[in-house]
Amino acid sequence: MAKSKKILSNWRVLLLLFVVVLSLVAIQPHFGGVDGVTIRSVGQNSSAANAGLTNPSAKLPPLAKERILSLNGQPVRSESDFYALQQKLDANSSVRIETNKQTYTALTRETSSGTIDLGLKVYNAPSTNLRKGLDLEGGTRVLLKPTEEISADELDLTINSLKERLNVYGLSDVVVRESGDLSGRQYILLEMAGVTENEVRELLAKQGKFEAKVNNESVFLGGKKDITYVCRSAECSGIDAYQGCTKSADGYLCRFFFAITLSPEAAERQAAITKNLGLVSTDSGSYLDQDLILYLDDVQVDQLRIGAELRGKPTTNIQISGSGIGRTEQEAITVALDNMKRLQTVIITGSLPVKLEIVKLDTISPTLGQDFLNNVMLVGVLALASVVSVVLWRYRRVKVVLPMVIILVSEMIMILGFAALVGWNLDLAAIAGIIIVAGTGVDHLIIITDETMAGKVETSWRQRIKGAMSIIFGAFFTVVAGMIPLFSAGAGLLKGFALTTIAGAAFGVLIARPAYAAIIEILESE
Repeated sequence: MAKSKKILSNWRVLLLLFVVVLSLVAIQPHFGGVDGVTIRSVGQNSSAANAGLTNPSAKLPPLAKERILSLNGQPVRSESDFYALQQKLDANSSVRIETNKQTYTALTRETSSGTIDLGLKVYNAPSTNLRKGLDLEGGTRVLLKPTEEISADELDLTINSLKERLNVYGLSDVVVRESGDLSGRQYILLEMAGVTENEVRELLAKQGKFEAKVNNESVFLGGKKDITYVCRSAECSGIDAYQGCTKSADGYLCRFFFAITLSPEAAERQAAITKNLGLVSTDSGSYLDQDLILYLDDVQVDQLRIGAELRGKPTTNIQISGSGIGRTEQEAITVALDNMKRLQTVIITGSLPVKLEIVKLDTISPTLGQDFLNNVMLVGVLALASVVSVVLWRYRRVKVVLPMVIILVSEMIMILGFAALVGWNLDLAAIAGIIIVAGTGVDHLIIITDETMAGKVETSWRQRIKGAMSIIFGAFFTVVAGMIPLFSAGAGLLKGFALTTIAGAAFGVLIARPAYAAIIEILESE
């Protein structure tokens, strides 16, 4: 009992317990399951979108995304329940969609094939904040390569254009990031859950045409032909200093602005189209009675007011403005700036600035992904049981084996908590990294145990532990040095393996191993 109190009062053990608790808070496990199904995406101009449902942000933790609980009072417990209830709905009738946030009323539509489609894609509600990669959840991974060498700015512009394009088409559960290989070649990696191979090819084959219309007449197109400059610097873009942020009933509203420069030809078209338009006066100023409508691939993405001073004038310098709403002023500023960046991206790159080719395309079905997950869990349990058996045979002392098992489980929890906190997708490569960490962790714990239990009598506890930790830190730096090249190897497809291995090794040598050394020292101090 006295030793238990001593162990729990040791600062190294307390640090381990503190980080484990933080990790569990980040993971938020719901052992009894979560009600409803989670919304993956909402189709543009669909019944659900018209009712007020919106695409969940890809940055949201899985448990924070909106979940559908019932349709017309009928409970939805699984993905199959939702689609079965959807097909039972009558065409052109109202349906009540209850979510964990509010209740919506939508009007059903019948597709050309005679089925009912609310425009929602859903999946079984997750029970933790751990994000499963495509290997485990199912979906499509695409590796794209520019057909010509481009600069870092052009690559970033292409990635933003792809994100915008995918968001326009209602795909929110998407990862688009820069990648590369050891030879320096540039790639773009797309990961999309719940999307088929045919859908991906169709989306990537689209031209990405940007167009601005007034009174249904084309004023200018995206790209350098009609828009010669889009300001992205602080001098001519940002939060509007004259209008700033105002408090509203729902929180705060902040307005942004940025300047664009039209070509002379586009300016003349704008003057000809607007010269006969009427004026509308509002509290914020006088505007033309027709708005500037922005389209991407013929889908409306925004609608802007036009100042009265631009009527009939071939002005090349135009200021575009918009707003963002948030519960706090800081949140409203962030939303407004995000909206501004999105608009700037749309206007700069209606079409992609560089042609891309598909290098590799992998599609995994959700059923196969679940099989992978089940097999991984089974292998993990068998591996842990094998390790416990070998260590128990080696030391034949439960008071040594039990702390080892607790430390190993704690390391797994810390790694998973880190993944949940940073939003990293756990795929098969990442899980392989966790298994590697568990294996090296056992080696380190055995080194600490042997140094502690088999040390010479005249050698102090502190010297024994110090010798063991020096070996462990040397092994840690070797592992990190070996993992760094894997961030780029295979066009970055092994990044999950490298990240989890480095994170797990760091948690081990900085937190778990010192705590275990303290526990063993106390237990063997008789």
